[in-house]
Amino acid sequence: MDLQIKPFISAEKIQQRVKELGQELTKKFQNKDVVAICVLKGSFMFYSDLIRNIDTDLACEFYGVSSYHGTSSSGEIKVTLDLNKPVENRHVLLVEDIVDTGLTMNYLKNSILSRKPASLTTVTLLEKPEALKVPCQLDHVGFKISNEFVVGYGLDYEGQYRNLPYIGQVQNFQ
Repeated sequence: MDLQIKPFISAEKIQQRVKELGQELTKKFQNKDVVAICVLKGSFMFYSDLIRNIDTDLACEFYGVSSYHGTSSSGEIKVTLDLNKPVENRHVLLVEDIVDTGLTMNYLKNSILSRKPASLTTVTLLEKPEALKVPCQLDHVGFKISNEFVVGYGLDYEGQYRNLPYIGQVQNFQ
């Protein structure tokens, strides 16, 4: 399917915000034992740019979850890849691409907290406050957006459009 995509958040705006988030997180995690967790698949571009902007040592981990079918969240979270190493007594930075319903982020937070980290800090590139189905506390948010379907910069539609360097709004949806 060929979607009509309207640029929404430019690559330049994204990179500027990622740099700002990196500076905030550098201050927070200086001289701490940090593990940054990338939530796959959608966060991989944001994650790689973000960790390069955090000026302190950190370990990288990957956590695969899926809750989307087409353009909407199913509400059912499926783990596709679990963490390889324990996070107990470590400072965890959980990096997500988008928080819309809040269900996946809350699931992730509970899963990580059950592993007894020293602390848990959440960061998401995008938050859709209007789409929240459950309360979801976030520590750092790149951009708050309206409840529209977006692709690019790691976010996809049926596996496509992740490679766009910007966030685009999908125009021709039924």
